[in-house]
Formats: sequence, C-alpha cells, structure tokens
Amino acid sequence: MKGEALLFNVLVSLVLVTGQVSYTIPEEMPKGSVVGNIAHDLGIETKRLATGKARIFTRDSETYVELNRERGVLLVKERIDREALCRQSAPCALHFQIILENPMEFYTVTVQITDINDNAPNFEEREIKFRISESAVVGAKFVLERAVDLDVGNNDLQRYELKPTDNFSLKVHNNDDGNKNVEMVLQKPLDREKQEQISLVLTAVDGGEPQMSGTMLILITVLDANDNAPVFTQATYKATVTENSAKGTVVATVTATDADHGSYGKITYSITNTLDSVRKIFTINKDNGEVILMGNVDFEESRDYQINVRASDDGGLTDSCKLIIEVQDLNDNSPEITIMSKTNVILEDAKLNTVVTMINIDDKDTRENGKVQCYITESTPFTLKASTNNFYTLVTDSELDRERASEYNITVTCSDEGVPSLSSSVTLTLQISDVNDNAPVFERSSYEAYIVENNTPGLSIFTVKATDADWNQNARVSYILEDSSVNGVPVSSYVSVSADGGVIHAVRSFDYEQIKDFQFRVKAQDGGSPPLSSNVTVKILIQDQNDNPPQVLYPVQTGGSMVAEMVPRSADVGYLVTKVVAVDVDSGQNAWLSYKLQKATDRALFEVGLQNGEIRTIRQVTDKDAVKQRLSVIVEDNGQPSRSATVIVNVAVADSFPEVLSEFTDFTHDKEYNDNLTFYLVLALAVVSFLFITCLVVIISVKVYRWRQSRILYHSNLPVIPYYPPRYSDTLGTGTLQHVYNYEVCRTTDSRKSDCKFGRAGSQNVLIMEPGSTGTMQRMQIEKSILDEPDSPLEQKPPNNDWRFTQGQRPGPSGATGGPEVAMGTGPWPQPPTEAEQLQALMAAANEVSEATATLGPGTMGLSTRYSPQFTLQHVPDYRQNVYIPGSTATLTSNPQQQQATAQQATQQALPPPQASAQPEPPKAAQTPASKKKSTKKEKK
Repeated sequence: MKGEALLFNVLVSLVLVTGQVSYTIPEEMPKGSVVGNIAHDLGIETKRLATGKARIFTRDSETYVELNRERGVLLVKERIDREALCRQSAPCALHFQIILENPMEFYTVTVQITDINDNAPNFEEREIKFRISESAVVGAKFVLERAVDLDVGNNDLQRYELKPTDNFSLKVHNNDDGNKNVEMVLQKPLDREKQEQISLVLTAVDGGEPQMSGTMLILITVLDANDNAPVFTQATYKATVTENSAKGTVVATVTATDADHGSYGKITYSITNTLDSVRKIFTINKDNGEVILMGNVDFEESRDYQINVRASDDGGLTDSCKLIIEVQDLNDNSPEITIMSKTNVILEDAKLNTVVTMINIDDKDTRENGKVQCYITESTPFTLKASTNNFYTLVTDSELDRERASEYNITVTCSDEGVPSLSSSVTLTLQISDVNDNAPVFERSSYEAYIVENNTPGLSIFTVKATDADWNQNARVSYILEDSSVNGVPVSSYVSVSADGGVIHAVRSFDYEQIKDFQFRVKAQDGGSPPLSSNVTVKILIQDQNDNPPQVLYPVQTGGSMVAEMVPRSADVGYLVTKVVAVDVDSGQNAWLSYKLQKATDRALFEVGLQNGEIRTIRQVTDKDAVKQRLSVIVEDNGQPSRSATVIVNVAVADSFPEVLSEFTDFTHDKEYNDNLTFYLVLALAVVSFLFITCLVVIISVKVYRWRQSRILYHSNLPVIPYYPPRYSDTLGTGTLQHVYNYEVCRTTDSRKSDCKFGRAGSQNVLIMEPGSTGTMQRMQIEKSILDEPDSPLEQKPPNNDWRFTQGQRPGPSGATGGPEVAMGTGPWPQPPTEAEQLQALMAAANEVSEATATLGPGTMGLSTRYSPQFTLQHVPDYRQNVYIPGSTATLTSNPQQQQATAQQATQQALPPPQASAQPEPPKAAQTPASKKKSTKKEKK
C-alpha cells in the first residue's frame, strides 16, 4: 500500500486537450527535475521551439518551471512548496502559457502540485490551563485548541489522542468546512481533595507516511463548584464587511450568558482561531463581545473569514460559537494589461488580419467589476479582436501606406463595468516599413533652360529635381540622360546629366547661328528593387551673343580700281548720294545697325542716316566744294559690347565724267587734309588760351565794379560772353534794380560749322553753339526764324523738338553716338576726345570769342534768358535801346504784351529738352527766296 502511494506521488500524468496540456508533479522536487516533454505532448517539433523563440508567459512574478528549447522539456526551476504556494487550497496548480512567434501561437499549460507529508501537526500554544470546579458535572465540555497541519489530504491531521484518560475523554466534532473541533469531556467527577492539579497530554496525529504528530500539555486546576457554564445566544453568527473598510470598524457582536453570579457569572470573550491571518485582521472586545476590524480587508485575497469565539467565566466554564464574515467586493482594481508578444515593425504591404500584438487582460474584481472590454481610441488601420477569454490580438484591417503615415501610436484602453468604471491603457508604437511603391516625380511637367552661345564646355545649365515619396534607398533618385539624337548627333554630345544632383552640363560650346534650340528627355530612377522611374522633357534654348560684326554689302570695297559716287554741283539739300547696306548675322538687338559718319573731307556737306545708312547732302553744293570727297562711314550694331565695320565711300562732286577722271587720278587729299587740320588746331589752341584769360579778367573786373558782391560764375568748356544793359544799376531813379534779370548772348562766327544746343548747368539755362557738329539744318531754321521777323527779334520760337537730341543721339567727335554737351559748370567729356578733336574745338571757340568782343558781324545769335520766377512781368525794365540784333535795324518794343510773350518763350527755352527715343531725320527744308537773299547779304558782309 505504501509503495502504491509513493508511485502515485512521483507519477507525472498528462492530459492533452486541444491547445492545453496538464501535468501533475509532487512538491519539493529537486531543481532541474523533468516535468514533461512539452514538444512531444503538443505535437510540435523541437526545432520549432527554437525558431519560434518559445518562452513561458506567466502573470506571477515568480516562475517555478522553465522551458528547455533544445530538449523540448519543462524543468523545475525553483523549489516548489505547496503549502507556501496554495496554503490549504486544494487542488494546487501552476497555470502558464507557452508563446511561439513567426507565426504567433500560444498553449496553456497546467501543472498540478501534489502534497507530500512534510509538515507535522502543530499546536499554536505548547500548553493550556483550565480552572475546573470540582462540582463540574459529568459530561461537562472543555474546548481545546486545535492543531494545524499545513498538509492536505491524507497528510493532514487525522486524529487526536488524550492521555491519561482517568477523568477526561476526548471528543472530536467534524465541521462543514472540514475542520475538527476538539472537546475534552468530563467523564468522572473531580475531587479537589484527592487531586488539585491534573496534567494531560493532547497528541495530534496525521495520516502521512511516515506518520507525524504534535503535542500540547493541558494543566487543570480543580476549583470549587461552578454550576453554570456560559451559553452563546447563537451557535453561528454571520456578518458582512466591505473591503477597504477603515480600521476600527465594528464588524459584529457576539453575546453569551451565564446563570451564575459573582465571579462565576463574569464572561470573558476571546478568539480561538489558530491562523495568524484572522487574529491580525480582527480582534474582540473581551468584555462585550464586539468584533473589531484592525487590519485591511481585501476581497481579492480572501472573500470570507471564519472566526471562532470562546466565552469563559471565572469558574473555568466555557462555550464557543462561530462568526462567519463575508467580504463585499468593491471596484478598486483597474484592468491589468500585459503584452504577451508584439511586433515593432511591419511592412506597408502586409496582408489584412496580420497579427501585430497579443495582449492579456486581467481584473481581480468579480462580477460586473471584473468584466472588461478593450478598444482602440484612435482611428487607425488596426482593430482589436478577442481570441479567447481575456486574450486579445491586434490585427490589420485595412491597407497600410507608409507615405501617408510612417508610424502609429496605438492606444489600447480596457475598462471594466463597475460603478464607477475603472480603466487602464497602454500605447503601442508601430513602425511602418517602406516598400518601393512610388515612382520619382519631377517638380514640373517639362523644363526650359537658357544658355548663351559661346559658352565654355562643362558649364552648368540647369538643374532638374525629382522627389520620391518612399524612404531611404527606395527614395534615392538617380538621373539618367535618355538616348536620343539632335540633328543626327547623339544628345550626349551636347549635354550631360549628373546622376546624383540632376545638374545638366553643356558638353560643347554652342553656336546660335548653327542651332537655336533642342530638347531631350531625362529619366529619374529610384534605388528600389525593382526600381521605378519617370521621365521629363527638357528644352534648351540658345541665346544669341554679339559675336559677329556687321558685314557691309554695299558699296563693295575693292583693292584695285577706284569706285566713286557722283554728285552734280547743282544738287540741292537732301540729295541722295548713295546708301550703305550692311547686315549682321546675329539676332535681336545684336543685329540692330546704326550708321555714323566717322570722317569726311567736308563734314558740313554730307550726313549719314542713323538707321537707313543713306548718305545725303545737308546743304547745297557750291562751286567751291572739292571734287574729290572721301567719306568714312562706321556701321555699329547694338550689342554689348558693340561691334562695328568701316566702309570708305568716295564721292565725286562734278557735272561731267571727264572731270571726275582727271581729279581722281591721284587721291592724296587725306594727307593734306590731316596736315592742315593739325596746323589749325595748334593755332586755335594758342589763340583760345590767350582770349580765355583776357575775357576772364575783364568779366571779373566788371562784376566786382558793378555789383560789388560775390557771384558764382559758371563756365563751360566753350566761352560764354555775358551782356549787361548799360542802365542795370539805375532804374526809375532809385539807383538799384528791384529785380535782377540777366541776359546772356552766345554767338558764333560760322553757322555752317556750328550747332545750337540748350544745356542746363546748376540753375541756369544756356544756349551754346558747338563747333564741329553737323546741326546745319537746325541752324538754318533758327536763322530763318530770326531774320524773317526784323521787327520783333526777341519773339523767336523755341527750337523744334526734332532739333533736340538726347545724350546718346547727338553727333560728336571720334565717331561717338553723341557729342559732349558743353555747358557752364559741366564736367569732362563723356568720351575722351582725340587730340585733333580738342584742337578743332578750341579753334572754333577762339573764333567765337574774337567775333563776340569785336564789332558784331554777320552770323546767328542765340538768346538765353535767366530770371527769377517769383517776379511778375510788370517789373521788367525797358531795355530795348540796349539790345542790338545783327542783321536787323529794329529795337525791342515797349509793348508789355510783347515783353510777356518774350519772357514766356525764354522760359520754354530754359526748360530741359525732352529725351527722344531715337535720332530724328533732320528736316529737309526747302530753300526760299528770302533765305537766298539773306545768304547773299551774309556773304557780302
């Protein structure tokens, strides 16, 4: 019989259910003992435990069983003490799960722990004392303390033995809860006179193998008679207490009565439970029987308590009752969420219902307080499914897109149904792994880029940019030039594309005249596997550069025979001599051509159309003009910088062909012309220097003497001779002028070589005659305006707008588009003149000064008025007798209306000339009889 029991304790039984395995092992097995072959029992291969990273999941902090993956068996990890693990509970079992991954699986394992007889029965007190009256009747009961055996089953306490049994016998009562009440019954009356002290031994014996026992000494003191024992009003009391109640709460009150009086009727209450947990939680008032809470009551640890209460009188008589306290549950525990297994990264092309995370839920409360529902608070492509009781799996329920969301923070919230409801949550972070599902996309549907011709090879033209919504290697874009041809030549010989940056470089130098534009395609390809790509069209536009000078088509320059254009001596003004024709292979403004007269035998005879290249006469040809005329015409384009070409035009001023032949046999005029020009320029420089110093001294002396105040004198490069009325210091008998008006007269000696221009320096408006220019047509209009109206010389009209030139359109020396504006107080010339031009200008200026200081002779005169605008015309003094107009015998009239008109004209002349957008053609004024008559008068003078 003993051998069979031992075999039963050691035997490991296996119960295999679908998804569940159960083992039975005895307690106190050595560490490393085999619990069972889990791989075999679950029907899986041993290598699956290793590849699936099999592990044990348990909610308890202590793990008594471990898994050996290599052998596929469960081993005892720590000493298993059934009494410490389960106390008096039976059966005692360990519950845990085995988790496998890839794919995720779990199995429930139950290990039953059987008891062995490793604990002897034990009394809490080693001895107990009774005071019993000798008058105690036979059959009186005395409750003894029970022994406690932590073992269960046959190994638990089985019986009690009392020795000696002369006066007392032992009686054992079995309770409904399985415990036994031990009573000592008086079977023979006591006789204090015979025996005052009685010693008994109570022995408790279990049923284990080997058998174990515990003893307690009973000391009895025989007293005088106590006829009545205490009696409880109820044999069993019931009460309830709410968990987490405050300490000091009165749970229940037990009551006992004793018919005796005096000390024999005084009842004392006490708790006789041997388990320490009851005595630590509850106490009783020994006088009134109130059971008081003195510890914490937790429903999750114990749902009810049974308290044994004893009532004793001073005579030693006792009675006992039972108090059952039920603990009422409160919703004081939030659901506990445990992550059993989870995946941190998932591919964006994962299939639907892919398991991401497995979680376990537990709530220690009961009934409605322990019912838990879990849900996801955010709107995510995941859902939570309940697999088995208190187990949930997080799975995908829609397609994932890393480009839309690369990471999800999923909050799982679990709430119970208690009032108020308690909840707990856990946040799961899940990374979405990228899949190459997006092709590169260019920023534009097509590109256009510009490059100037004659570029250096390798020049960066443009950059194309494509982006890929994928990540890492899948988003790494490379640029490839697609194979194509431009005019039969591979496009790779024109441009190249950097693979990393998409920068387009020019492989060769482009020529706008050969190719104006071309296009090609660039492919953007990512680094995924397989790679995805897209392409875009790029158009390159070549921009023109001014790299070609003008080419003169006519007249053709020959190195042999002399070619000349004939102009009859009877040619009138505006006679078309010839036309210079030139072209420029460039485009745009680089091909806009302008024609200028650079050098001529007689610059006053010919002019060149700025835009059409027509060479025309600007005055009537006379008999004094040389037969041989050589013109140097420069053709310039409008590029930056501009390019030019020069053409020599030979003109013969003759009426017959034989005269031309005789004159053009030896064309040496250029050398003689240059020698004469140098001589005249040197002579003019000396004369002008002398006259300039003389005039300066005279002007300063007059101003100091007359006004006796300092004035700032403005000078121009050309001399200006101020004219003052003789009575400017004595007007209306007051000796001073109320308002100062200054009239300045500038004149030249030869109108054929002069040009009138208005320039403003500081606050003055000055009309200046510039020698050496080609403004003869304007001079003739001004001369005609003055000479045709001798009665009112000051009422001349302001120059026509066609007469005015912008700074860039005025003809000037050195072939520049605009000559320098020479005015009082101006700075240096915009373009440095040559030495010959300076001498020529100085010689012309000297002629003007000499004629201005001498008697006024024939010529034209320009009048400039400077006045203060704050004065009215009624204060203007009458200076008619002080102004002399050459070529006219009239003086200024005293009519105020005429004076006002004169002042208005002077004001218009003083205003700055408007800027013209292009140089206008000089007006081709026909010669009238009046002008011929005036010309004759000039020549006679």
